[in-house]
Amino acid sequence: MDIINPATENLITELTPDSPAFIQQLYEDARDHQPAWAARPLEERLSIIRNFYKLMDDREDDLARILTEEMGKPLQQSYNELKGAQGRIEFFLEHAATYLADEWMVPDGGTREKITYEPLGVIANISAWNYPYLVGVNVFIPALIAGNAVMYKPSEHAALTGLRIEALLREAGVPDEIFCCVTGDRESGELLLKLPLDGYFFTGSYRTGQYIYQKVAHKMVPCQMELGGKDPLYVTADNADLKKVAQAAVEGAFYNSGQSCCAVERIYVHEDVYDDFLDHFVEETGTYKVGNPLEKETSIGPLARKDQVHFLQKQVGDALLKGASIACGEERWEGQGYYFIPTVVVDVDHSMDLMKEESFGPVIGIKLIASSSEATF
Repeated sequence: MDIINPATENLITELTPDSPAFIQQLYEDARDHQPAWAARPLEERLSIIRNFYKLMDDREDDLARILTEEMGKPLQQSYNELKGAQGRIEFFLEHAATYLADEWMVPDGGTREKITYEPLGVIANISAWNYPYLVGVNVFIPALIAGNAVMYKPSEHAALTGLRIEALLREAGVPDEIFCCVTGDRESGELLLKLPLDGYFFTGSYRTGQYIYQKVAHKMVPCQMELGGKDPLYVTADNADLKKVAQAAVEGAFYNSGQSCCAVERIYVHEDVYDDFLDHFVEETGTYKVGNPLEKETSIGPLARKDQVHFLQKQVGDALLKGASIACGEERWEGQGYYFIPTVVVDVDHSMDLMKEESFGPVIGIKLIASSSEATF
């Protein structure tokens, strides 16, 4: 499995995907050791997670650079993600004891009722490449705190980060059998779906999420999804500071090169403020520097996947064929790397893929509307 730097298209390293026999053994080891992990006092597990938190602090330069080199995120945004992940870990550390405490429903009388929280067992965390720390800690940190074993499958576009997470958790004190990183692509993920795991947690596209849900439904175990969408933004006529609104909208659309689960994916603007908003939006977009993600001034790095460049070109081309026009971003990137110039498309309608299908890149359609009832499809 080749790990390619999307900014340079150079080979970073090669990884060998885990074999079916090895993944099976990982599961069996996790199943055998999970009860002992769950039996440890909660405070002991919390102490280990605190160690992991501190290691993230100590190694942040290394972690941020690896993340930027393998998926293309501007370096400062990699640091931001690490800090954001630590904030979530702090939340779990602070509230775990309260959330996991026994709850007496009927404490007195001949029949008493109490709710006790128990770990599921061995779970799969099939994670995403766009925010591997933020997305990952939402699952594996509370899972470990609660006494579960975790089979963690990072995206092949963030495999090195996944392996670093595994190494740091083990250094922090998590037993080898309790958190294991499954290295590979789709075939490795398929093997996890076949195992008799006690829960599945996935972040990614709607199509893949639907596929996973259907594959594991017969097991009747928890299956939780965070999936993509076509998130809309409506700019109303009564906005007092359109420049500020436009700046926020540009960040929402283009942060992490638009590769965010909650990115602004389409914008509707009331006709009374449309021209002013568009001017501010285009102006702000022009301040975003595309380039080497390791350079401090870069705000737009490459896309993580080469095929996504063609996908975005196809979306824009479809819109142009159906009557849209480009307000900015007509030029294409010249040189190495999976880059896409931030592109603003206007004169759009809902016949265009750009306004219906998730883009997951630095492309946005802006539609003029006369009322809020038009801000839908």
